[in-house]
Amino acid sequence: MSEPRRAKPIDDGYPVVVRLAGRPVLVVGGGAIALRKVQGLLASGATITVVAPAFVDGFQCLDHEAPAMVTLVRRCYQAGDIDGMWLVVAATNDPDVQQQIFDDGEWAGVFVNAVDDPDRCSFILPAVERRGPVIVAVSTQGRSPSLAGHLRDVLAAAIPAGIEQLAADLADQRSQIQARGESTEDTVWPNPFSPLPPT
Repeated sequence: MSEPRRAKPIDDGYPVVVRLAGRPVLVVGGGAIALRKVQGLLASGATITVVAPAFVDGFQCLDHEAPAMVTLVRRCYQAGDIDGMWLVVAATNDPDVQQQIFDDGEWAGVFVNAVDDPDRCSFILPAVERRGPVIVAVSTQGRSPSLAGHLRDVLAAAIPAGIEQLAADLADQRSQIQARGESTEDTVWPNPFSPLPPT
């Protein structure tokens, strides 16, 4: 029997912010960790299917609060579950199932994150802090989620109050430049955190 195929260690990760609003996402697993992943995906507007033989209580609340965005399927994972999905999160605590999901994703060209199992991931989920449109994300590329979480908390503490309004103001300025037919690629933006000169 051949050795199961695994992803190469991620040392060449390319960080991106994925736009998931309205996109189909599969979460496999019904435990507390899977629930946290679903809650994070809901914040991004994803349409989520959760497949598991059993669910912790929090899933029932989601099913009532966001029925149009979360579908619970009470059974074990099947290969066809990945069809049509944009990405997949596997949180099953079963290495054989995690491996099958990863292999199915590789075959279908669908990105897979296996929780706490970087060898079976085609993408890594960072530790995230959200402040409106401002997202701070820290990744150790699967080496130490706890370190990523600590670094995220340090950075979050340094984010000034009112960052959401600052982002909105800068977006307005950018739109005005673009409305004049100019590119913002070469615009030199002032540092918004620099102290104001004395008057």
